[in-house]
Amino acid sequence: MYSLFIKEVNAFFSNLSAYLITSIFLISLGLIVWVFPGTSVLDYGYADLDPLFSYTPFVFIFLLPAITMRMVAEERKTGTWELLKTSPLKNYQIVIAKYLAALVLLFFSLIPTLVYYFSIVQLGDTIGNIDSAGFFGAYIGLFLVGALFAAVGLFSSCITSNQIVSFVVAVFLSFLLYGGISALAVVASGDLAVLLAGLGTDFHYEQMGRGVIVSENIYYFMGMILSFLVCSWILIDRDE
Repeated sequence: MYSLFIKEVNAFFSNLSAYLITSIFLISLGLIVWVFPGTSVLDYGYADLDPLFSYTPFVFIFLLPAITMRMVAEERKTGTWELLKTSPLKNYQIVIAKYLAALVLLFFSLIPTLVYYFSIVQLGDTIGNIDSAGFFGAYIGLFLVGALFAAVGLFSSCITSNQIVSFVVAVFLSFLLYGGISALAVVASGDLAVLLAGLGTDFHYEQMGRGVIVSENIYYFMGMILSFLVCSWILIDRDE
């Protein structure tokens, strides 16, 4: 399993498109946080990184599917999937190895954005005048949102051998989870509205952004991630 994990990570970083995807991600966030009118922290007059946490999940909706769309779909298209399936690895180990590789790529994409935090710390009227608890709570929530979208992307890659189809399906499902369900909750009423709101990823992410991490939010992300990984495992089993 470890060798497959290393293979996936190396396959990403040995591909020029990987650096292009990561660069676009970081440049997009940089423009949102520092440049674009209405979102730039320089326009607010106070040290705050709300734009980073408000818009990054929407960038993730496209970034994570772009990272994961090839993980199974490409192997099916190139014919290496049959070799992998006949290896000593069990199907659940294949899913776990590929998912962990996606998390590593997500981690390395997020690490450079910590520069924004240290920049805001220095820009405060009193140096260090920033809600660090809220920042790191939101940062953990941001990683969990990305981890969920990575699981969605892996699931979508298991559906088809076409990377474009995998990408489109993953983007749709990610958008449905982050924003789509909560939009339905607005037009619903009573217990149904409460249920739909609780199913929305944005609901739990926004709670974590306040700096308070409660078990309910962690259970939601863990449960959703596990559900998509199990579905990926089932799809792979059906190939046999």
